[in-house]
Amino acid sequence: MEKIKKGKEEIVYLLKQVVEKYKSETGIEIIQNTNRKNYESLAIVLSEITKELPNSFEELGTGAYPGDTNPNPKEYPYRKYDITGGQIKDALNGIVSHPRPFLVDACYIYLFGIGRKRFAINPTDINLVEQSGQEKNDEIFIIEEENIELKKQLSVINKQFTKKASLLKMVLVALLLLWLGTLVNYKEAKQNWAEVKNDMNILPYQPTQMEIDSLEGVWLCYTGSPQARISDPNRFHKVVSNVVSIKYKDGYFTFNRYGASFDHVGYMQFESPGIVSIFSKIRKKDNVTESPRHSLLDLNYNNANLTAISTSWNFDIGKKNKIIGIREVYTKLGKGGEIEEVINDIENASCACKIIKWHKPDNTLRSFYLKNQILDSLNSPELSSLIDERSILLGRPQEGILLSKDTTFY
Repeated sequence: MEKIKKGKEEIVYLLKQVVEKYKSETGIEIIQNTNRKNYESLAIVLSEITKELPNSFEELGTGAYPGDTNPNPKEYPYRKYDITGGQIKDALNGIVSHPRPFLVDACYIYLFGIGRKRFAINPTDINLVEQSGQEKNDEIFIIEEENIELKKQLSVINKQFTKKASLLKMVLVALLLLWLGTLVNYKEAKQNWAEVKNDMNILPYQPTQMEIDSLEGVWLCYTGSPQARISDPNRFHKVVSNVVSIKYKDGYFTFNRYGASFDHVGYMQFESPGIVSIFSKIRKKDNVTESPRHSLLDLNYNNANLTAISTSWNFDIGKKNKIIGIREVYTKLGKGGEIEEVINDIENASCACKIIKWHKPDNTLRSFYLKNQILDSLNSPELSSLIDERSILLGRPQEGILLSKDTTFY
């Protein structure tokens, strides 16, 4: 009887075939990264096989599997032989030397309709059969023979070359070395990029088209950061609106955020369904990172006003510029069109604000006059409750930073 592979080599091959069959049958592609959630749908399919092993091991030709001693029926993933997405991820990535027997049997049954024990009697996939020592020696002998023949051919070619041909050979060798060097550098760069993506959690989740459509577009972002600005004695209950233009790229989003005093640039990425992380910095010509800010936005709420929790700044002068925790409110206005920033115009001076014009896809125009204003002037009780003084958290507690109605000058 031919000997079947086992351990890491066996389970990696089996799971690769399982993933391909699952994709061809369901149309669902398993994204093979470090996120165990990506493998959960496949784990559930295999668990439907393993839950029957105590009753079907003789029929299918697997090892014996004792039944669950717990009399109370359980649901996935709490049954005795259930498979998790994490187990599939680890085994598929080759970090499991001794895979669980029921995971191995589940793969054989899914692929061949029989268990490993019966498959070993008459294997139908040569890739799961270990080569004998003689077969390996034969392969080595063939390779050596091919190398000898290749050397003979090269020797004949070298004798036929003239001095000019020798120069051409040197050029070809140099090009070959350059190509090999480029290939090595490419592989190293690809490996380094994969490590960076994993270590820094870059693009952990591919958004659906519905999620892309829900985030891409033009938004208003309301923030109460002026309330914590130490240099402004009239800062009580202030708010400032920002126009945010978000565009989708390959797996992530870039955006421009236009504020009353300065602009931000940054990127967004989906961390999981509906959960978006946001990074931005003040826009500078020299591309220096100044006042970086991080936020988490939850798109799962069916509400016109969506809240984001942000690590931000009060954007004060010099040492008074403090890191704060803050709740911000995002309201989507629409999608498409072009954003125009109006500067050095008489209209700027007359309103003491920054003017942003949104040229909408239907050829209409909407203008925004961005400036610090009293929160109550927005005439929105919901906004007033979301971004008032209670929504701001100071890095270090300090008296007199956040004013109240009793201390304000209004």
